[in-house]
Amino acid sequence: MVSNAAGRVKWPRELRHPVFVVGTLLYLLVAARKYGGPRFSHWPLPDAVRFHLADLLALPLELTLILYFMRRWYFRRPSFVLPASWIVSTWVVFAGWFEVLLPLFDRRATADPLDVLAYAVGGFIFRRWLNRPA
Repeated sequence: MVSNAAGRVKWPRELRHPVFVVGTLLYLLVAARKYGGPRFSHWPLPDAVRFHLADLLALPLELTLILYFMRRWYFRRPSFVLPASWIVSTWVVFAGWFEVLLPLFDRRATADPLDVLAYAVGGFIFRRWLNRPA
């Protein structure tokens, strides 16, 4: 992060994108509710939100961070975009690990085909709105 003349920190362009900011806030809200933060117990969330929102947001958030690091430190080109094969590979790894392998080794994990679909939609969101040249 670079500071400007007024002394404020200027966040990188990738991390200021509205889709990334809203996704991060939603992810933190769901995580806080799930892991013991403010419960908002008077406002029950629909099952689709409780069970699949984190999976939907996982790929856009993670791939945006990867894109940021690749642009800044690896390729050092603001015009770099992640190839479609990287997005599909990330989807395959997430789906394979969290929906196939992890349930075999951890009794608390469950395999859910809708999570695989949520990862795919998240990959599409990243490719459509976040994976653009700076």
